[in-house]
Amino acid sequence: MLQKICFILLLCLPVVAADRPNILFIMSDDHTSQAVGVYGSRLAKLNPTPTIDSLAKEGVIMKNAFCTNAICTPSRAAIMTGQYNHVNGVYDLGGTLPMDQQYLAIEMKKAGYNTAMIGKWHLKKEPNYDYYKVLPGQGKYHNPTFKEKGKGAWGKNVVQMQGHSSDCITESTIEWFETKREKDKPFFLMHHYKAPHDMFENAKRYDSYLEDVEIPEPENLWSQPKFGSIATRGHKGGLDKYIGTSIGRRHEYRNYTKNNGPWIKPEGVDEMNDVEAKRAAYQLYLKRYLRCVKGVDDNLAKLFAYLKKEGLYDNTVIVYTGDQGFMLGEHDYMDKRWMYEEAQRMPFIVRYPKGIKAGSVSDTIIENVDFAPMLLDYAGVKTPNYMQGKSFRNIIESGVEPESWKKGAYYRYWMHLAHHWNPGHFGIRTKHFKLIFYYGVDYKEKGQFQTPPAWEFYDLRKDPNENVNQYDNPEYKSVISQLKEDLRKKREEIQDTDDKFPQIKAVVDEFWDYDEADRAKAIELAKEAEKNGLKPIRHRKKK
Repeated sequence: MLQKICFILLLCLPVVAADRPNILFIMSDDHTSQAVGVYGSRLAKLNPTPTIDSLAKEGVIMKNAFCTNAICTPSRAAIMTGQYNHVNGVYDLGGTLPMDQQYLAIEMKKAGYNTAMIGKWHLKKEPNYDYYKVLPGQGKYHNPTFKEKGKGAWGKNVVQMQGHSSDCITESTIEWFETKREKDKPFFLMHHYKAPHDMFENAKRYDSYLEDVEIPEPENLWSQPKFGSIATRGHKGGLDKYIGTSIGRRHEYRNYTKNNGPWIKPEGVDEMNDVEAKRAAYQLYLKRYLRCVKGVDDNLAKLFAYLKKEGLYDNTVIVYTGDQGFMLGEHDYMDKRWMYEEAQRMPFIVRYPKGIKAGSVSDTIIENVDFAPMLLDYAGVKTPNYMQGKSFRNIIESGVEPESWKKGAYYRYWMHLAHHWNPGHFGIRTKHFKLIFYYGVDYKEKGQFQTPPAWEFYDLRKDPNENVNQYDNPEYKSVISQLKEDLRKKREEIQDTDDKFPQIKAVVDEFWDYDEADRAKAIELAKEAEKNGLKPIRHRKKK
């Protein structure tokens, strides 16, 4: 009888962690999909990422992976919690993630994994891992300092390394494998590069990389008369010089033809006309960015060679992603934050030969809130009820998308007019369409409008580069109406209804239908914003 009871108890126990794959989650800051060769952008012919491309060809490429908020700290919080930012409380760059909310690491530990976090963390509080070695805040590109577990109390456990941050992070990870990993357990390692985050600073050995190459320009770097809305461009273009920082001289306060922080403007740019200046600034912006990307890719070649040498490569689920996308001159924008494709889309590649067919490609829509459930699935852990995301492991292994899977990705950018002058907005992105609502107020402010509310709608089948806002095209009336209803239901489903922010809720309610009275009011608000000059908001840290 006792033997029978013991057998039943054994059946009820979870799978032994040692029988599960290792998990390596690699993330580079601001590495956008159009700068990854296998995504086939205009930059693919430059072969910017041969190592990452090889990884992709041996696994699955997710074509429709999206962040829910294209800014570093909120995206990382969504990945760590499996929750949207209005739930995990990390709305902006001032947000923090306490140790008891670092759910992905906590669940991996509970499942018997040896956990480690190395590189850029950016979530303020001490990482809840068996081992960590993380950059403080944004971190430095050259001779970086790290906070390392085992070197003292959090905040005082500072160590310094010599060299470029991408090299130092790879070196630290290999050192963890060799001297600190608990080899009787499977590992869960988050290996995060600072590169290629602006302000771009590459290792000196890449100074000549692409020096004599002309980087292809996006067509919408230049004229795009039907792009955007009164929310992003003002009435008759009156806010063009204030909304969305630029490559050329369009943006009055911040553009890439000026000295700004560590970057130095193109040589001789002050004597150039506007076209020449934009062209020179674009070439400099892209070369600096791609030199940082090259450093990441070369370091991954070194890391993967080590894993192969140690016999770990094929028994490890390897994920490569960025924490969001990035604007590389598209629409004359720099940085991220927008819901436009280049910022919202994340590269997402998974290699695991024991479960994923080489050369797979999926157009299933996934969001960064789904990453934790998928990773936990590989660890044998059922998605906790407190997570809002869902595991897509079965999709990437079977190649079949269930009918019940989500039909749209939700997006919300909260930091209204902070740093790069992007208006607060939310929206929904399906496989064929995108609907965006700009609501024109800051969630931390109780005052009046700062930018006019407006809607934008793009038909991604005909216009993948989002050059023509079709919101006022009567041919799409029924499609837009359905998308608004889908957006409303999605906001209710995930509980992002702005009940805590009455100043935003009032705008959403008033301008949802966007009738003639709404449009007339938006024009007046646009004129007022243009008159005031849209001075930058100094975004306060959340208390």
